[in-house]
Amino acid sequence: MSSSSKGEGDGVAPQNKGSWATFLKSIASFNGDLSSMTAPPFILGTTSLTEFSAYWTEHPFIFVAPASEQDPAKRALLVLKWFLSTLKQSYSSRNDKFGSEKKPLNPFLGELFLGKWEDAAGTTQLVSEQVSHHPPVTAYCITNEKHGVQLQGYNAQKASFSRTIHVKQIGHAVYTLKSHNETYLITLPALHIEGLIYGKPFVELNNCTYISSSSGYMAKIDYSGKGWVSGKKNSFTAILYPTGKEKEVLYTIEGQWTDSFTIKAGGGSGLKKADPIETYSSKTSKTTPLQVLPIEQQDPYESNRAWQKVAEGIVKSDMDVVHVEKSKIENSQRELRKQERAEGREWQRRFFTRSSPPDPLFEKLARPIPGEKIEADKTGGIWRFDESKAQDGAREPTQAADREL
Repeated sequence: MSSSSKGEGDGVAPQNKGSWATFLKSIASFNGDLSSMTAPPFILGTTSLTEFSAYWTEHPFIFVAPASEQDPAKRALLVLKWFLSTLKQSYSSRNDKFGSEKKPLNPFLGELFLGKWEDAAGTTQLVSEQVSHHPPVTAYCITNEKHGVQLQGYNAQKASFSRTIHVKQIGHAVYTLKSHNETYLITLPALHIEGLIYGKPFVELNNCTYISSSSGYMAKIDYSGKGWVSGKKNSFTAILYPTGKEKEVLYTIEGQWTDSFTIKAGGGSGLKKADPIETYSSKTSKTTPLQVLPIEQQDPYESNRAWQKVAEGIVKSDMDVVHVEKSKIENSQRELRKQERAEGREWQRRFFTRSSPPDPLFEKLARPIPGEKIEADKTGGIWRFDESKAQDGAREPTQAADREL
């Protein structure tokens, strides 16, 4: 990162350029996980990482569409289309809303984000829980009972600096179609931050990810960005093929995950090669708003309620309030951990249960994916949604509900 680059700090207000320059210098010399660093006030976001799980399903009708398709290859294509439709919300919606990427709030152990989407697809339920703090791990489960569709997974982030900020996502997602007895393993993209030197950071995805189906199909998504000479930002190329037969492409999808992409037939689909089948526009596809309880009715551990005063301070640029309210949460958490150690117990997760490798389902579906493995040591284990815990009472008070954060 050259300090003499033309336009450096153009995206930063004049009064903030000094603190932005200091921040850039500090991350360039920082050793360790960047998520623990304190960012300048003007780049702080009001959204907790626990809330990011909702980005998977802001188009519920696309999420459930594979359930109605009878052809297994076309089902795999619809799963791929759904996954691609989630990328804009997951990695660009904050940039679209605020003009640049914001540093999210670091969740505390036991933090919850609960809600539902209601539309023509029926009711789609979201459960998101911070299942580990060291290392920080979020687990989630999204279910539409009407269509028999479920997505669950967990992920951690490891941030580092080398010319810019790089983030490795650790974990995976599992998409299940109960009516077809099908399961899809979804790997998570690595990413880096572009535009950092100009004060207008945005996310660019790296390398490739895979979707491996129990029905015998594999999707490979290659991500690319705008280079020095050519290319468009947030570009990708995806192919769908029978597992183990990458040259027998059934469908291809190309475009920009922040804009639009086109689905075309491949030579192995039985259709005329390169014939366009559909063009999807992420800019015109309407999202369904997530419904959450009013803050006063939420559990003290739910994100919106727990972080309410911190978020208000960030919006008002009152960093004294932010510091005081964040310290209250952090000190409360430290006291709980101290008490648990003294009593020889650990925090009981509300909706998820931890297991250790091997995981038979993962091992089977990950086998054809180059280099894919479970890194349980970096996520505190393998986290799976526990139906029995959910049935015991999704909104019973948390173990520390009497402790206002």
